[in-house]
Amino acid sequence: MTRKSQTKTRSALIVSALCTMVALATVCVYAELQKGRYQPATLGQSSQAAPSEGTPDSQYGSGAYPLYPPELEEGEGKAEVEGYCSVCHSTRYITMQPPLPAATWEAEVTKMKKTFGATIPDEATAKIIGYLKTHYTPETRKQ
Repeated sequence: MTRKSQTKTRSALIVSALCTMVALATVCVYAELQKGRYQPATLGQSSQAAPSEGTPDSQYGSGAYPLYPPELEEGEGKAEVEGYCSVCHSTRYITMQPPLPAATWEAEVTKMKKTFGATIPDEATAKIIGYLKTHYTPETRKQ
């Protein structure tokens, strides 16, 4: 078989397969129409309930959107925490945590360096861990 006839044969097979798929799809749509699941005018459309009407006494509101991350506690290592940790996430991630044990803070900082690739020098790492242990453990967390 020549290359040209192979290409022709492949093309014929592809066209045949496409025709079969189109025919099956047409049969499926026709069957669904016969079952009453679709109406011809709404094929391919989805309907959605109308929004409810508000009453004159309806009240909607939301709280103030926090524009700035919360302030960290003052202390040695705060600058390192703000400088290195804020590269990847807000300081809110620190303040929203429940008070964590000192070992957990150390593990978190180690995870940030080793697993997530934070480029924190060793001196800064020690200061960050010390700061978190000093201000954000169950024994030291201010309520």
